[in-house]
Amino acid sequence: MKLPPPLHVWPRTALSALKLQSELAGRVRVQPLERWPRRIAGLDAAASPDGAFLVGGVVLWDLKTARVLEQHTVWRRARFPYVPGLLSFRETPVLLAALRRLRQPPDLLLCDGQGVAHPRRFGLASHLGVLCDLPAIGCAKSRLCGQAEEPPPHRGAFTELKSGNEIIGAVLRTQAGIKPVYVSVGHRCDLLGAIAVVLACTTRYRLPEPTRLADRQVAHARLAAPDRPRTRPT
Repeated sequence: MKLPPPLHVWPRTALSALKLQSELAGRVRVQPLERWPRRIAGLDAAASPDGAFLVGGVVLWDLKTARVLEQHTVWRRARFPYVPGLLSFRETPVLLAALRRLRQPPDLLLCDGQGVAHPRRFGLASHLGVLCDLPAIGCAKSRLCGQAEEPPPHRGAFTELKSGNEIIGAVLRTQAGIKPVYVSVGHRCDLLGAIAVVLACTTRYRLPEPTRLADRQVAHARLAAPDRPRTRPT
C-alpha cells in the first residue's frame, strides 16, 4: 500500500508531541462515509517485554465474504516513550509500516484504540486516518475519557459517550449480555457510520473481527520473539 507523503516529523519529547497533537486534531473530518467499506484493515500493536521494540499487525478483512485477505506483522524499535494520552506517537510508526505491506488498499482503518474519544480529540485512529487520508474508526476495550450510561443489554444498543455537552463517542453492546466497547470517529466518518461498521464486523465475539484477529496476531508474534524481533527492525 502506498501512503500519502508524511505530514510531520516524529517528535521525541512529550511537549512537542502535545503541541503537534493539538495541531493535527484540526485536520480530523467528521462526515458520513462516502461509501460502505468492503476491505477493512484491522490494526493493533504491542511492545516487547523490555519495551524497546514494538510489533504492529494488520489484518485486511473482507466484510462481504467475512474472510481474511491479507495479514502482516512488522517489528520496529520504539522511538517514543509510553506516555498516557500520547500512545499514537509510539504506535503509529509501526502500524504505518504494517500498512505498507498490504498489496490491496483498504477502504477503512479499524483501530484497537481511540479516535476523537480522547482528551485532545486525537487518538490513534484519528492519527492514522489523517496520515493515511482514509476513513478510520476507533474501537477500544476501555474508556479513556468521557462519561456515559450503561447501554441496554441487547446487541446493537448504545449510549452516547460525552465530555461535558460534547458527544465524543458511543458505548456499544456488540453482543447480548457482555461488556460493551467504546467506539469513536477517527477520520472521514461519523459516529452512526462508525457504529454500523463495528457491528457489521462483529460476528461471534465482543470485538470486531479485523481488530480481534490483529490483536491475536500481534500476541502470537510477541510470544514468538520475547526478547527481540527475529528480523532486524528499522
